[in-house]
Amino acid sequence: MKIVISGASGSLGRALAGSLVRDGHEVVALTRTPGRAPIRGALEVGWDPADVPAWAHVLESDGEVAVVNLAGKPVDCRPTEQNIRELRDSRVRATDALVTASERRDRAVDHWVQASTTAIYGDAGDERITERTPDPSHGLPQMTGIVLPWEEASRSANASHRVTLRTSIVLDRRTPALDRLLLPARLGFGGRIAGGMQWFSWIHIYDWLRIARAALGLDPSLTLPDAPVIAAAPEPMRNTELMSALRERIGVPFGLPTPEFLLRLASVGLRTDPLLALTGRHTTSSVLAERGFVFRYPTLGVALDDLLR
Repeated sequence: MKIVISGASGSLGRALAGSLVRDGHEVVALTRTPGRAPIRGALEVGWDPADVPAWAHVLESDGEVAVVNLAGKPVDCRPTEQNIRELRDSRVRATDALVTASERRDRAVDHWVQASTTAIYGDAGDERITERTPDPSHGLPQMTGIVLPWEEASRSANASHRVTLRTSIVLDRRTPALDRLLLPARLGFGGRIAGGMQWFSWIHIYDWLRIARAALGLDPSLTLPDAPVIAAAPEPMRNTELMSALRERIGVPFGLPTPEFLLRLASVGLRTDPLLALTGRHTTSSVLAERGFVFRYPTLGVALDDLLR
C-alpha cells in the first residue's frame, strides 16, 4: 500500500511511518521542512497546504492508497486567542488541502485515517464517555472549539473508508508528554494537582500503533467502522492515582500537592495551558471492546513499567 502521512515529522507520525516502512509499505511523508529530521525509508515531500497542485501527485498510484492526516500545531502552548486560532487553522487548513487533493483523483482513496483527540469532549467531569456519547455542540475554545471544525473538515474527503481516531494522551518514551508528567514528581511536587479528582485518559504508543494500523486495513483480525473511534486504554485514572503511580516508578515516596494557583503560575513560565492538567475526561472505547481488541498495556502501571525501565 502507498500511505501518505501529513504531520509525519511529529512523534506519532514518525512512529507510524517507521512501523509501516519496516513492513514494506511505500510511505510518503508530507513535511514543511524536508531533510530536517529524515524518516528512514520514507519519501519526504515538501508541502504547503495553500499550494495543492504542487504536491497532489503523491496521492496517485496504480495500487491501494491511504492518507493519514496528523498535521497540526502542538497543543502544548499558552491558550491565547492567537495560539487557539493557529491551533485550529493549522489543522483545518491542512485537512482542507488533503481533501482537495483527494478530490483530484479519478477514484476514491482506499483508506483515510483522520487524527482527532478526546479533547473534543472538553472538561467532562465524571461522565463516562464512549463512542456512543453525543458529540458536544460547544465547549472550551482550545479543545472542543478546535476539534469540532477539524473533524468536520475531513467529512467530505474522497475516501472509500474513513476512520477518525479520537486519541487520548499517548505515552511514549520519545515524546514530551511523559516528561511533562514526570517533571513535578522529580521536583518533589508529585502529589495531587489541584483537587486531584480529574480523570486522566491515556494510551501506550504500542497500542495506538496497532489501532492506527487497523484503521488502515492492515489487521485482518480487527475491522474498524467508518466513524470515530476512541483510542484510549480501558482503565483511566484519577489525577491522585496518576501521580502516585509516577512517584512509585521513579522511587519518590512523597510528593507535595500542587494547588491550582501555583499550577497556573508555573504554566506561564512553562508556556503551557494549565487546563491540560486541571481538566480531564474518562474516555474508553466501546468499539474496540465489542470487536475484541486486547490491549497489551491496559493499565498505567504496566505501561509505565515498560516506558521507564
